[in-house]
Amino acid sequence: MLYWFYRHLDVNLFQYITVRAGFAFFIAFVLTIYVMPLFINWAKAKKASQPINKYAPKTHLKKSNTPTMGGIVFIFSTVIATLLSANLSNPYTIGGLLTLLSFSLLGLSDDLGKVISNNNLKGLTARKKFAIQLLLGGGIALFLCSYIGFNTDLYIPFVKFPLFDMGWGAIIFWALVIVAASNAVNLTDGLDGLATVPSVFALFTLGIIAYITGNSIISHYLLWPKIIGVGEITVVASALTGALIGFLWYNCNPAEVFMGDSGSLAVGAFLGYMAILGKSEILLILIGAIFVIETLSVIAQIGSYKLRGKRIFLMAPIHHHFEMKQWAENKIIVRFWIIAFIANLLALITLKIR
Repeated sequence: MLYWFYRHLDVNLFQYITVRAGFAFFIAFVLTIYVMPLFINWAKAKKASQPINKYAPKTHLKKSNTPTMGGIVFIFSTVIATLLSANLSNPYTIGGLLTLLSFSLLGLSDDLGKVISNNNLKGLTARKKFAIQLLLGGGIALFLCSYIGFNTDLYIPFVKFPLFDMGWGAIIFWALVIVAASNAVNLTDGLDGLATVPSVFALFTLGIIAYITGNSIISHYLLWPKIIGVGEITVVASALTGALIGFLWYNCNPAEVFMGDSGSLAVGAFLGYMAILGKSEILLILIGAIFVIETLSVIAQIGSYKLRGKRIFLMAPIHHHFEMKQWAENKIIVRFWIIAFIANLLALITLKIR
């Protein structure tokens, strides 16, 4: 709508991505703040609460009546804010919305299975979920590669020239980036606000990178690849950031609502999508350092147990390890937030060192 005002009513203020991104942020934030209490009351009435995994630390039992699926609220707010603020003729905006909605619907089906059965293990099977994620990620990658004809060069930090052109192999690589990011955020979402704030930091960093990528002057100055139109995805990222901060109002410890797979899968997939658009697929490892650490802790735990019959951590993902060591939940959460902030600061520094 705001972009329409610029195109048809000559309201020049709305031609600027930064202005529309600001509007998108506040629209999504206010909408989430308003709708979330209504959703929480509805979820409590319907007993749509998070089933607690029987293997989780016993301290999680007090969370058993906390509503889940809060992700559908902040994804809804993000979509509305985007529709009102973004250029809807931009293919990267369309791709971003498709990413959010498709992965959120996948997560919702998993959440509903758990809630209806009142069993954390009764959602989609891991194989089925992974297969659907690959199909969705592959579809988004194919959309970028064939429909848009997106740049398939691979870049790495500190190097100003691409390593090589991935060609059609980019579809496989991008699908794996989206799926890996989606699952990484999902694994991290185990404590109140733990995944929310690192996601906000990552969105902020990737939003800056996307804006640079779409800006000919700044990208030329920083020796960054210039891709026309990519900057518009910053509006969607800003909307999701505002929605997540609104969600954090109710998700901070002690949480009144959890995002569920309907939120975490979508947020992670969108981070992967943004990294692709900003030619930052490898840099995403640093931007999403907390998500990477959480994922590697699970891989290491499973690998060690299968190969040696021994565990590395008291429990995985690693935030549960610190819970088992009797760390206070707030201490774990805030320290992980600090690590995420520093990692994103370092990622932004790499933009200049090329």
